[in-house]
Amino acid sequence: MPNIADLSLTSTDFDHGGRLADRNASDRDNIAPRLAVSGAPAGTVELALICHDPDAPLPGGWTHWTLYGIPSDGGDLGEDPDSRFRPGPNSWGDHRYGGPRPPAGHGAHHYYFWVYALSRPVDGTPTRDEFLAGYADAILEQNRLVGVYER
Repeated sequence: MPNIADLSLTSTDFDHGGRLADRNASDRDNIAPRLAVSGAPAGTVELALICHDPDAPLPGGWTHWTLYGIPSDGGDLGEDPDSRFRPGPNSWGDHRYGGPRPPAGHGAHHYYFWVYALSRPVDGTPTRDEFLAGYADAILEQNRLVGVYER
């Protein structure tokens, strides 16, 4: 079973459990928060990142971002990770970051930014569900950073 011994995901834009900025929202500037990854375990070939909202009023929640091809040494993912790495599909069907946009009056939603240290590279740009099903055996470690947003 994967653990969270050393793998870390941090942000200079929000703390774990803190509010995401309006500029991160999809109906605002739709800018991905700055993220940094460190502590990938030995044997990591690639890192993957997924942002998912389990509070969305849909079965299975809503996937805001899938990002593949992140080098095993991680580091600061930069201001525009979609241009540096390989974005996969989100629930809107776009291949890019899609920020928070909870339904008006639905209350606070939690945005789980998951990082996965993988023992093999991701082929192509799978959906979140395809990634989790197809690469579960390759996950060496995982961790998350959770942000909150309410309209």
